[in-house]
Amino acid sequence: MEQQQPPQCALEAALKRSDAVDESTPLVRGYTFDGASALLACESSSRRDPPREGSAANEAPSKADGDIRESDGAATATAGATERGEAGTATAVGDGADSMREVGETGSLTGVGGAASVAVDYQQLMSRMLTTGFQATCLGQAINEVNRMLAWRLSHDPPKADDTEEERDPAFRSSVRCKIFLGFTSNLMSSGLRETFCFLAKHRLVDVIVTTAGGIEEDVIKCLAPTLLGDFALPGKELRAKGLNRIGNLLVPNNNYCKFEDWVLPLLDRCLEEQKTQGVLWTPSKLIDRLGESINHEESVLYWAHKNCIPVFCPAITDGSLGDMLYFHSFRSPGLVIDLVEDIRRMNSEAVHATPGARA
Repeated sequence: MEQQQPPQCALEAALKRSDAVDESTPLVRGYTFDGASALLACESSSRRDPPREGSAANEAPSKADGDIRESDGAATATAGATERGEAGTATAVGDGADSMREVGETGSLTGVGGAASVAVDYQQLMSRMLTTGFQATCLGQAINEVNRMLAWRLSHDPPKADDTEEERDPAFRSSVRCKIFLGFTSNLMSSGLRETFCFLAKHRLVDVIVTTAGGIEEDVIKCLAPTLLGDFALPGKELRAKGLNRIGNLLVPNNNYCKFEDWVLPLLDRCLEEQKTQGVLWTPSKLIDRLGESINHEESVLYWAHKNCIPVFCPAITDGSLGDMLYFHSFRSPGLVIDLVEDIRRMNSEAVHATPGARA
């Protein structure tokens, strides 16, 4: 079988040069990968169908041909909470689950190149997923389940015989919501879904987050330097020689990890000092909360989790670059202890003793 060749694009041309790749290299159009907006800067006609003779594309090429406008709120658009504004954008409005329904059901959607603008009823679009078939039906079922979680109140269920007086109070029962866990793997944080998770944490639509080590460090690293959009077929050996690491079709320059090291090692020094002087018992979730507090960046999921007191658990916190940083730190300043067992107890207790509470 013939091996698939990478596209003839600006990135491939950059790999053939002998000079080092730095942040100023125009590898991609859009540069940062924040959702579905980044676009490969490939100029090869093999990736595009040639315009047919007499077509509008031949007569008057669009000024924005080949460009995709950025969206700054995929989660909001999916839920139907968009405000009519600049074409091709969806803006988060309001707070909490109810904000997803406050703004109206119609948003603005623009085709590639801005050639056409149509009004989309997102609620109707999502409701039709159920009967579309294939994976669209699964998506429709997932949307219904999420809506059930957001809408549920304790008052929907009849009181039990062993309920306390407070638990029988109608006002209390109508204030108690479902405790929602959000679990995801690191590749979803590396991709554009980070903005969706950020929306959920910012608007307190989840109560507990569980992820892997990459889901923690990638969130922080993206606050320090951009991730690039490449191609699945790009050869890892050549990328590595140019100081680039491939995550699927995403590219992370070595310098991003250097910036992460420079940022996180002093933070670990402070954690060790608090352990020695204040007797702080560090756990993965406590360390993650400190990362969110210290990064102080509104595009960070950890920042909003810290601000809204949403616990973030990561049982495999050493399985990534953060683990390397802890390893390096143990030689530079030995003694920092991170208690995994305490976090396992706390994480399991969130589920075993789940007590739904009112969210602001």
